[in-house]
Amino acid sequence: MSNEEFLNMVRKAIVEGNKDEAEQLAQQTIAEKMDLKEVIDKGYIPGIQKVGQLWEEGEYFLPELIMSAECMKAAMEIMQPELEKAQIAMRSAGTIVIGTVEGDIHDIGKNLVASILSANGFDVVDLGADVKLEKFIAKAEEVNADLICLSALLTTTMTGQKKFIERLKEKGIYGRFKVMVGGAPVNQKWADDIDADGYSENALTAVGAAKKLVEK
Repeated sequence: MSNEEFLNMVRKAIVEGNKDEAEQLAQQTIAEKMDLKEVIDKGYIPGIQKVGQLWEEGEYFLPELIMSAECMKAAMEIMQPELEKAQIAMRSAGTIVIGTVEGDIHDIGKNLVASILSANGFDVVDLGADVKLEKFIAKAEEVNADLICLSALLTTTMTGQKKFIERLKEKGIYGRFKVMVGGAPVNQKWADDIDADGYSENALTAVGAAKKLVEK
């Protein structure tokens, strides 16, 4: 099998959401001492990017998106120890702290956003759901985050996003971290009104929005 044929198999596994195949190919990469970085850069990453394209074109829906993101995550978990052993540092797109705001236990959408961001090269620190505002700040300071992503699925909890930005202003650190908001009741007008740096409607647009914010 040629190198290109192997990379095609990797891309196909991600696009088709075949977790067993994605994991097996990751293990084969290690066992056969292939170039880890090349397999990731030319196999796995183009695969997840293709999934994003299919989502934007309306050919893929939420279930396919989740399956492919889980495939990518599983493969990276297998390869990460070998990357560390070989002291290969994958170029990070930036560090993101993400979570659902205090009082809100919904996390399916947030989990998907975290997985897709991670699959696209971001170092993601997921704090989970029902996260206190101070915890977001403390973790962002600890990891020197580029971006903080706040999710809210209820109209009653989206005010936590506003309170968070007010808290940053009170502490004199507004502007130190970019802040992106999202969730079912959230829209661009809300993001503008509360002085958030960015807004994302879904997991795929979150990647582009996050990249623009981090690059600013």
